[in-house]
Amino acid sequence: MPKRFVILISGRGSNMQAIVNMAKNREDIEIAAVISHKPNSAGTAWVAEQGVATAELLHKDYPVREEYDAALRDLVLSYQPDYVILAGFMRILTPVFIEPFANRLVNIHPSLLPSFTGLDTHERALAEGVKVHGCTVHFVTPVLDVGPIIAQGMVPVLASDDADTLAARVLKVEHQIYPAVVDYLSRDLLSVNEQQLVEYKEDVKTLFVSDCLLAR
Repeated sequence: MPKRFVILISGRGSNMQAIVNMAKNREDIEIAAVISHKPNSAGTAWVAEQGVATAELLHKDYPVREEYDAALRDLVLSYQPDYVILAGFMRILTPVFIEPFANRLVNIHPSLLPSFTGLDTHERALAEGVKVHGCTVHFVTPVLDVGPIIAQGMVPVLASDDADTLAARVLKVEHQIYPAVVDYLSRDLLSVNEQQLVEYKEDVKTLFVSDCLLAR
């Protein structure tokens, strides 16, 4: 049986698109649905053209965050996913949603965690003067941006960078790392041990390094 994935997005969903494109010729991966919390998102329009089921659950219809999370939980569960993938889903989720998907809910964050949790990661990286930056794919826990790390991608920080150019460089690595992790999940290669660290059943690539960094 193929592994079933539900992907949550907010906008154009470029990481979602990278995952869907990777999965197109895979019999062991089924994208069960893509769900947006915003109306008429570019991402749901694109993925509907690929023949994938879509849904919208608008957060503005739920004044209480936990009520929205309960409705989202029930909607996601209706698709019977093995894993839930957050791909640019710009909402902080509460335990109401997170706990039913323990070790099955995955996010990508635009920094090398544990550095720069939260928002404005690229601006903060530049302000701190770091020489490398990147992204992290991790399992989601109720504590924001501290779940078990699955894989990371690294890019150089250039002297000429602003937040936009740095974000664009990180995004290219995101489009490599996230489909790779979905592949690992589809093949049951990952587990979380008692120390809340990710273990791998075989050697897999867990560090993705930008060609720009290798060339320096």
